[in-house]
Amino acid sequence: MSGLKEIRNRISSVSSTMQITNAMKMVSAAKLKKAQDSISATLPYSNKLSELIKNISSSTDSDDTNPLFEKRESKNLLIIAITSNKGLCGGFNSNIIKEVNNIKSTSASKRVDLLTIGKKGDDILSKKFEVISSHNDVYDNFNYSNIKEIAETVMQKFSDKEYDEVTLVYNHFKNAATQIVTKEQYLPIEESADENNSVSGDYIFEPNRPKILNELIPKSLSIQLFKAISDSIAGEHGARMTAMHKATDNASELRDQLKLTYNKARQTAITNEILEIVGGAEALNS
Repeated sequence: MSGLKEIRNRISSVSSTMQITNAMKMVSAAKLKKAQDSISATLPYSNKLSELIKNISSSTDSDDTNPLFEKRESKNLLIIAITSNKGLCGGFNSNIIKEVNNIKSTSASKRVDLLTIGKKGDDILSKKFEVISSHNDVYDNFNYSNIKEIAETVMQKFSDKEYDEVTLVYNHFKNAATQIVTKEQYLPIEESADENNSVSGDYIFEPNRPKILNELIPKSLSIQLFKAISDSIAGEHGARMTAMHKATDNASELRDQLKLTYNKARQTAITNEILEIVGGAEALNS
């Protein structure tokens, strides 16, 4: 009977685990909807602002070019690695860590430093890289103002020529089951290569073009970082929802197997008891 009791305990334990994973899946599904709404609200503004900056910059004299457009020989690379603070989301964080390591291996001649957003990435990457700052608390109070401060710090370091190139590495949300690891150039800002997209006609800018760019570029870069983190948050919830769905299915399958094992063991125990009773009765009759 000790074997039956042990199986019952395991069934109870697996059932409790299944309830937890199912609840986590439902919570992630609700948070995913909110994150998707945030991306949908940010994306049109971000894209239009980037397009506007590229158009204005393409028609600006080279002497008036903002220093954030300056392309230098890349000797010092800063990677902004965006992961999550929590686990239980499949390969969401490990994929970012692999991509950062790949960038490091292909940039052997460069000094590579990190700025981490997310505790999971910071815990692993800080053992191999020089982490100039960690911003794991942005998820506690996620808003544009906090992200703007991080973006301004990065822009200042690029302007001071501490770094010649800044790259974003994050998970782009495609759907709940798919997150695409994305490597995106953050600085220097890429100028428009398509002449058809440049400003056409003789426009009068008030104030002048350099002042407009100096005002718009920090906003654009802050929005770009905000969009990347929002994208990563949606990807995290999608990955966790998928992982918890699989975990719930696996727990359900394991519970069914344990119930079958329990029923077989119980039937065997009952059969043995009946045989013992019958054997005892025959012994008494003889």
